[in-house]
Amino acid sequence: MATTADIKNGVVLLIEKQLWQVIDFQHVKPGKGGAFVRTKLKQVVSGKTVDRTFNAGAKIETATVDRRDFQYLYRDGDGYVFMDQTDYDQITLDERIVGDAAKYMLEQQSVQIALNEGEPLYIELPPSVVLEITYTEPGLQGDRSNAGTKPATVETGAEIQVPLFVDAGTKVKIDTRTGDYLGRVND
Repeated sequence: MATTADIKNGVVLLIEKQLWQVIDFQHVKPGKGGAFVRTKLKQVVSGKTVDRTFNAGAKIETATVDRRDFQYLYRDGDGYVFMDQTDYDQITLDERIVGDAAKYMLEQQSVQIALNEGEPLYIELPPSVVLEITYTEPGLQGDRSNAGTKPATVETGAEIQVPLFVDAGTKVKIDTRTGDYLGRVND
């Protein structure tokens, strides 16, 4: 058993026989009354998010989550095949577990897979990835970075918003958490 002092971003809690990952937390000590911890939790299986408040010092149950390094190999029908970097075992995960991470995964890319008692829960990508733009409308002479954005398709098939001056064939850095354009990358 842990207490609310152990709550940190990324910790997985076991609440009512369901796994919830802490996305955000804040310790609050009001002028009147007792201290409490305000959290934003994401259900690991469904992805649903809720706000929940715990009294300071309350007992909470944490789940043991093992994060292991895997390499994304290829897509096989409805599944995605990954290889464990330590023992080279391969596992296939369905689209529900991979989720939005599929938008930013290239073959041979390293990812972390969170496991609870051997059961895969979710995938963690690096904070940013470099992908090549395969299609976007051509930019116009004089376009500047603060002039607006346009849609662009990257090599994984995901669509992002890029500045007007970015053309097809350009490698760009993308935030995997939000899908935001972070900048061009020179080879």
